[in-house]
Amino acid sequence: MTGSGRERVAEAGAPFGIAEVTGVSMVPTLLHGDQLLVRYGGRLRPGCVAVLRHPLQQDLLIVKRLIERRDGGWWVLGDNPDAEGDSRVFGAVPPELVLGRVRARYRPPTPGLQRSWGVTLSWLFAAVRPVGSGRSASWRLRAR
Repeated sequence: MTGSGRERVAEAGAPFGIAEVTGVSMVPTLLHGDQLLVRYGGRLRPGCVAVLRHPLQQDLLIVKRLIERRDGGWWVLGDNPDAEGDSRVFGAVPPELVLGRVRARYRPPTPGLQRSWGVTLSWLFAAVRPVGSGRSASWRLRAR
């Protein structure tokens, strides 16, 4: 996914799936390579991070923050103000293209590095985190 991602597990009707982030549009919340736990059909509200189909290229899944409901659907933005590829480019996203809400992220360890016990424990503590709607929609709108 670009700030997006590619979906790796998505059985028809499954309530949860896994997606992988590619790109930088959701930095600092999500980093390239992060694995996401996605809840399909979950309750959506402004501030949530969601997986959706790109409105102009529907075979591409993207990850964005839901900002507000508008007449045409959801206005979505990436958390990285320098990255493109959100509603500033393609407008509001129709609700049927919003697939699910990101509930958690898993940050894999850097391969090949030897780690002390302290570093390993620190990584374990930080590797899995819930992804909530910590940034309010009003904050996102003021920041733009």
